[in-house]
Amino acid sequence: MDHPVILLASNDHASLLDDEFCRYHRDYDVRVARTCADATALLERLCADGRQVALVVQDAALPDADVWTSFATWRRVVPTARRLVTVPWDRFLDEGDRLRPGLAHGKFDGYLLMPRGLRDEEFHGAVGELLSDWGSTVAAPEVETMRIVSGPSNPLTAAVRDFAQRMGIPTGVHHPDSDVGRAVLAELVENGGEPGEPVVASVYRPPFVPTSVREVAQVMYGGPGETVVDDVVDVAVVGAGPAGLAAAVYAASEGLSTVVLESEAIGGQAGTSSMIRNYLGFPRGVSGMRLAQRARSQAIRFGARFLTGWEVDALRPCVPSAPHAEREHVITTVGGGQVRARSVVIATGVAYRHLDVESVEELVGRGVHYGSAMTAAQEVEGQPVVVVGGGNSAGQAAIHLARFASSVTIVVRRDLAETMSQYLVDELRWNERVSVRVGVEVVDGGGAGQLEWLDLRTNATGEVERVVAAGLFLLLGARPTCSWLPAEVTRDPNGFVLTGRDVPKEAWLGPGGVPGPWSAEAIVPPETLATTAPGVFAVGDIRAGSMKRVAAASGEGSSVVPLIHRWLAP
Repeated sequence: MDHPVILLASNDHASLLDDEFCRYHRDYDVRVARTCADATALLERLCADGRQVALVVQDAALPDADVWTSFATWRRVVPTARRLVTVPWDRFLDEGDRLRPGLAHGKFDGYLLMPRGLRDEEFHGAVGELLSDWGSTVAAPEVETMRIVSGPSNPLTAAVRDFAQRMGIPTGVHHPDSDVGRAVLAELVENGGEPGEPVVASVYRPPFVPTSVREVAQVMYGGPGETVVDDVVDVAVVGAGPAGLAAAVYAASEGLSTVVLESEAIGGQAGTSSMIRNYLGFPRGVSGMRLAQRARSQAIRFGARFLTGWEVDALRPCVPSAPHAEREHVITTVGGGQVRARSVVIATGVAYRHLDVESVEELVGRGVHYGSAMTAAQEVEGQPVVVVGGGNSAGQAAIHLARFASSVTIVVRRDLAETMSQYLVDELRWNERVSVRVGVEVVDGGGAGQLEWLDLRTNATGEVERVVAAGLFLLLGARPTCSWLPAEVTRDPNGFVLTGRDVPKEAWLGPGGVPGPWSAEAIVPPETLATTAPGVFAVGDIRAGSMKRVAAASGEGSSVVPLIHRWLAP
């Protein structure tokens, strides 16, 4: 088996770097080149032979090309490889001012001090992060925890594969006529199953034919019919995006019994982000999937319980005037599940708005995707794609897609600087595969069972242009996902949950969060993250007026815990 390649490009420090990377020899094919030309020729030979290149490392002192020229050249040959600059200590400070802007512009993925002695784990920790990121987004898994057997262009197959990726489950997709496909289908029949597509098999469960992603989640993690929550818990968190995960971590760490209900994959919209570079504490960035799975593991460590695939369909709030010990909210789920809780945190986040172009909607899962759909990136390798949206999630998706697609066109109605973080705007501007079209929208699309073309209309002139497109990634605004909330929880005209002083004055409460009648002097607004239903809180994107950023959502999730303590206090 051919191992992925790590290429070390250095003239002055080739021996040192080769020795330093000897710990990777078992799992990678480590090669050395002393010039940009030699490295380029080697990369071209490797690609021609069908080899994968995971990482390219250089010391910014090649004799025949500067760091910018060399990485630009190599990026054209192997755009999916991670790129690292490592500089010896005597040049590290001097080179820093010159090279660090390259990080902001996406020219390379890391800038590190070259190791000076044994066991430089800080250096190798950073290398490991880059290799891990490459392995989770480019390489096929070495060991498959889940196997999907399906023919091409199946929308449910695409959705299940995306769910598995967001949950951190190593997954392979196999054609029914392949050796693996035939073996899985045979096992399905042996277990009395009816043939269909897709067939999902895992190391934990026998093969089955799902009808939805939610069914896969419940088979993998347990559904309402086989998982029982008997006790009344202190906190029920509905939604496992950044806000819900933060609430779960902090509530559980402070001794509150905590249950988290998530209808789909852990991480919410943020979980689909290929790389979040402006989240505190991750200087080289972190994928949404890794951030979400780390937070989930952290919450579980403190005793939180996750119910994945449980779609909430109703909430019956407690009676605020009841004795303290009898205040009990009841959450019900599709399929008959029920969770009783003393407090509820609504953290369901938002979903992307639909494009509402019928011809495009018919191709969802067949080249058209809502969200970044990281697993779909490899399917469009060498082909043009279009991204619709001007937020950070759209920028992150475009950068990830540019590693695979021949070109990425971002279609927006207004300038990116108005809606996107500047670091992403800069990185997109420097990426030669990415172009931005302002004042343009998608009005039609089609293909023979798979997306092949799109019609783009320039709003200023009304001119319509047909472009070739193998993929359309829609990251449009936000619509709330809380239609199941009762009337006791007040929402704004757009459906977002009102909290704190945003609540209409007629819905303000009296002492202890109990409804009136009270005198005008006695009523007060709910606390900052509290809704109009006492004991029910809202955090993150679902809350009216919230800042739609991952860090802001995490902050609200942690900030709600003191309010829960006050509500639970006798």
